[in-house]
Amino acid sequence: MNRAEKAVLIEELVEKFSSNDNFYITDASGMTVAETNMLRGLCFEKGIEYKVVKNTMVQKALAQLDTDYVPFDESVLRGFTGVMFSGENANSPAKLIKEFRKKSGMVSPVFKGASIDTDLFIGEENLDMLSKLKSKAELIGEVITLLQSPAKNVISGLQGSGSKLSGILKTLSEREN
Repeated sequence: MNRAEKAVLIEELVEKFSSNDNFYITDASGMTVAETNMLRGLCFEKGIEYKVVKNTMVQKALAQLDTDYVPFDESVLRGFTGVMFSGENANSPAKLIKEFRKKSGMVSPVFKGASIDTDLFIGEENLDMLSKLKSKAELIGEVITLLQSPAKNVISGLQGSGSKLSGILKTLSEREN
C-alpha cells in the first residue's frame, strides 16, 4: 500500500470514527475463515459494520479527532484489530460478541476496548456491563412509562371512586324513598 492509499484509508477511518459515536475494538485472531465469515454475517444481520484495520491506521485516524484516545494506544491497539461500528445502539456489538461466542463455543472475538459517546472502556471485564447498557430509545420508553404510571393511578382512582360515589348516592336516595 503506497502513501496515497494509506492517506485515503486514514481519511475514511477519520470519517467513520467521527460519524459513529459508538465503536468497539476487538481481536479475532485465531479464528478460521469460516468463523470470521460467520462473524461478518452476524454483524451484517445486526447492522454493525466490521472492519479489520492495521493498528497504525487506527492510531493515526483517532489522533485526528477531538477526543483523547491515547489510552487505546497503550493497551488496545496491539495485535490483530477489528473495529465494529454500531451507530445508534451502543450495546449491539457487545451483545453480538456474546451471542457469537455462545453460538461458536469460542472465546473470540476478544473485546479489547470501546468508545461509547467518547467514554472509553478498556478490557474484557467491561463486556458484560456494555452488553446490558440500554439504548436511548429504551431509556426514553422507561421514563415515559414511569411518568404515565402515577397519572394512570389517579385516573383509575377517580373513575373507580366516581362509580362508587354514584352508587352510594343512589343507595341513599333509594333509602329516603
